Amino acid sequence: MDYFTRTKIRSIILDEKIKIGEKPIILGWVRSVRQSKNVIFVAVNDGSCMGTLQGVISDPDSFPDLEKLSTGSSVRMVGELVESQGKGQKYEITVESLELLGGADESYPLQKKRHSYEFLREIAHLRPRTNTFGAVNRIRSKLAYAIHKFYQDRGFYYIHTPIITASDAEGAGDMFRVTTLDLENPPRVDGKIDFNKDFFSTATYLTVSGQLDGELLATALGDIYTFGPTFRSEKSNTSRHVSEFWMIEPEMAFCELDEDMQLAEEFLKYLFEYALTECADDMEFFGKWIDKTVRETLEGVIKSDFERITYTEAMDILVKCGQKFEFPVGWGKDLQSEHERYLTEKHFKKPVIVYDYPREIKAFYMTVNDDGKTVRAMDVLVPKIGEIIGGSEREHRHDVLRDRIVECGLDLDDYDWYLDIRKYGTVPHAGFGLGFDRTLMYITGMANIRDVIPFPRVPRWARF
Repeated sequence: MDYFTRTKIRSIILDEKIKIGEKPIILGWVRSVRQSKNVIFVAVNDGSCMGTLQGVISDPDSFPDLEKLSTGSSVRMVGELVESQGKGQKYEITVESLELLGGADESYPLQKKRHSYEFLREIAHLRPRTNTFGAVNRIRSKLAYAIHKFYQDRGFYYIHTPIITASDAEGAGDMFRVTTLDLENPPRVDGKIDFNKDFFSTATYLTVSGQLDGELLATALGDIYTFGPTFRSEKSNTSRHVSEFWMIEPEMAFCELDEDMQLAEEFLKYLFEYALTECADDMEFFGKWIDKTVRETLEGVIKSDFERITYTEAMDILVKCGQKFEFPVGWGKDLQSEHERYLTEKHFKKPVIVYDYPREIKAFYMTVNDDGKTVRAMDVLVPKIGEIIGGSEREHRHDVLRDRIVECGLDLDDYDWYLDIRKYGTVPHAGFGLGFDRTLMYITGMANIRDVIPFPRVPRWARF
């Protein structure tokens, strides 16, 4: 098959060490076949980039496989690289050998026309072959690498936290249960399910966050980050919600909230700059066909010094602004997207970090301020969507954390291990979470989170 000697189409299109007269081996899928007089033009794409490479066949009778060739077919194409005589491409191949590897009959659903995103979600196994979803997946791959590069270059250690857990990191209860019990006849004690008979001898769930385990590692290694799948069983059918998504969660020991905010700002700017410079060809596609303001939006974040204000200051601005909001504003209420967007788009006209939120609306693990009313939480807000990062300084005082767990109605026995690191060499530590998939939406301009995940899981849908 010549796999290791093939030439990627990306290398040819971007002039990477390719010379006129060479005879590259191209392995890919046919995007189109057309005939002009006695010449056949075959456009092939191999997934390495947006573009196709055109093969020119001037003697069709010498290529018996041509009769079976159609859109979607896979081929091995060899020929001399020449400057193109037509418009739309710099190079083409005068085909000397064309082998059909896998045919595609007339039922192939991705014929050369525009398809709705709704239709393409139903054929998620084939949609990566389209221009849009090919670009989405290439950017997804490159930004995953960028995440590791950012943290590795700064001395952070990559930690794999459990996917199966017995604790709820957020206290929200929207968790998927993991069990081997017979669902039709589970064992019971006093009328309740006896989880002691389950595989782990306790009730277990898919994780909603790697944060709590990440804290344990940070208090041993200093600076760590997690990057993995998380799960929420919340029944939300919005364009921003899915049941399985990926989170990046750095955690730093000997760190307080100011340093946490600084890392979050640097991280966002790094990812956006990386997308614009290292994914330039795919970003050009998104700017042309998906959202013409994508580059301007990302550059606006990169060039800004993020504003930092307290929650109380944010509420004062919103109460006095005279703007009519769908959701009411007032101290003690959570910020909604419309409030966050007002702050970033109209008042400050740049990203904003809001910190020191009321303790009643935030999770149990956040450091309580001296006023007793607020916690050392922060949200990073950006224009167009609002919150993109949420984080906090973690409560490192044993007695205060213990009281907060009880206050939030959680079982102390479930968090004895979490309390231990407050007993043995406790230190201030902080971290945050960035949803990878929502970040990809922001970078690409894609409007629905289901379209930046190869195989999305949402209520009533778990195909592929």
